[in-house]
Amino acid sequence: MIVVAIDNDGMGRMNEYAAWKFQESPIPGQQFGGKGVEYAEFVMEVVKPFIDETYRTKADRQHTAMIGSSLGGNITQFIGLEYQNQIGCLGVFSSANWLHQEAFNRYIERKKLSPDQRIFIYVGTEEADDTDKTLMAGNIKQAYIDSSLRYYHNLIAGGIHLDNLVLKVQSGAIHSEIPWSENLPDCLRFFAEKW
Repeated sequence: MIVVAIDNDGMGRMNEYAAWKFQESPIPGQQFGGKGVEYAEFVMEVVKPFIDETYRTKADRQHTAMIGSSLGGNITQFIGLEYQNQIGCLGVFSSANWLHQEAFNRYIERKKLSPDQRIFIYVGTEEADDTDKTLMAGNIKQAYIDSSLRYYHNLIAGGIHLDNLVLKVQSGAIHSEIPWSENLPDCLRFFAEKW
């Protein structure tokens, strides 16, 4: 297995990892999001071809996976839909899709989904941090859960086979690398079942 980790651009990740503008902005007069399409093109048209040409990879769809957490989960969802002919497995950890939920829902509902794409979805019941509170009023913990459930529902409605989906809601888990790393082995085992 080859893992390629692309560093984010700090606060720039709020633009790069979102294909749509955020529904609410924490800074009056400043908009976030909307550069996810460009980022997706970079990953799939520059990074992936470079890796496949440079290393001995199994470059086919079945052996190509993408995993992301938080905003990285958002862009993983988008790239997984946009390039589903090239990506066979997705790991979506604690997606912050509530930032542009309506736009994402419209997008996924219009897409023809590949029923054999394997998708591992993870969310904790105590997600939310201080940054999140500046981006949205209300129950952010529930927004994370609702967003993951809505994604799962849309995947089923779009024809993804249930045996190709895992949804894990972990009681007490917070928005952090610790629960993500603890659940990563389960995600990778799920992918490897078909490798």
